[in-house]
Amino acid sequence: MNILAIESSCDETAVAVVQDGRTVLADCIASQVAIHKTYGGVVPEIASRKHIEAIYGLADQALETAGITRQDIDAVGVTYAPGLIGAVLVGVNFAKAAAMALQVPLIPVHHIRGHIAANYLAFPELEPPFLCLVVSGGHSMIVDVQDYTKLKILGSTRDDAAGECFDKVARVLGMPYPGGAALDKLARTGTEGKYPMPVAHVSGSDLDMSFSGLKTAALNLIHNAEQKGETLDVPSLCADFSKAVSDTLVPRTMAALEQTGYKKLAIAGGVAANSRIRGDFETACAKLGAELYLPPLKLCGDNGAMIGAQAYYEYLAGHTAGQDLNAYATMSIE
Repeated sequence: MNILAIESSCDETAVAVVQDGRTVLADCIASQVAIHKTYGGVVPEIASRKHIEAIYGLADQALETAGITRQDIDAVGVTYAPGLIGAVLVGVNFAKAAAMALQVPLIPVHHIRGHIAANYLAFPELEPPFLCLVVSGGHSMIVDVQDYTKLKILGSTRDDAAGECFDKVARVLGMPYPGGAALDKLARTGTEGKYPMPVAHVSGSDLDMSFSGLKTAALNLIHNAEQKGETLDVPSLCADFSKAVSDTLVPRTMAALEQTGYKKLAIAGGVAANSRIRGDFETACAKLGAELYLPPLKLCGDNGAMIGAQAYYEYLAGHTAGQDLNAYATMSIE
């Protein structure tokens, strides 16, 4: 089954062709990083307009790369939630038109479910049930993947997402957008322990997380140093900040793994590319005797292939939509 998959939830226009949920025939992405770098972050209206400009040509490029024609497409999958509403609408409307024109099923896909499904592409042997930590610019959650389309949130952030904190601190430090990757690179050259950062605990909810206090602590430290004319050891600050994020994510995720009794842990989302977090999970899983599934960096960020992978399993579960499909800025993964 060949699925044409559309992803436009933020600042990447992505179109892929995925066969039977596991084989990527094409994965084409039009990045907007260079445009939004000027503003230090994503400007929603600009993102939406750029999606409109890129999506049609990108779909043709995906078909050409896959070596197939429009008649070879068996279904169209699309991210319909969550995301920047204008951006998501572009993808949804294009997918609806394509499905109608080709007279094939339209499959709505939750963006976070897509991130989890990226692991199916990287690891063909991976099957539910397993535990997955989703860490991205807008989401941080521990998910019990009971089946391909049956998921349960065990813990999540009460405020900011981990990726959001990385980007905001990086921006204040003067790093280029996207800041998370730049901060991670600098952290590798720093010395831990110079700027201890707080790790919050949510009373009564051992698996929930909070990052707002950590973000505030880092920003206050930076601003106070500026006001006093003090020079910060920026690499060391980045190292301590990265450690605090990891110290929030890893213990809770490993506790959830033990609670479920699973021996398989997957990581998904853009923050899964962070070297400190990847290394700490490798150590923790080795200690517990659990299998760790870390997707390659190209599958950590937004892409169409992950949407095509999840779309296949949504289709098998009977989750298709009509021409009344709408886009949503927020929606639970469950």
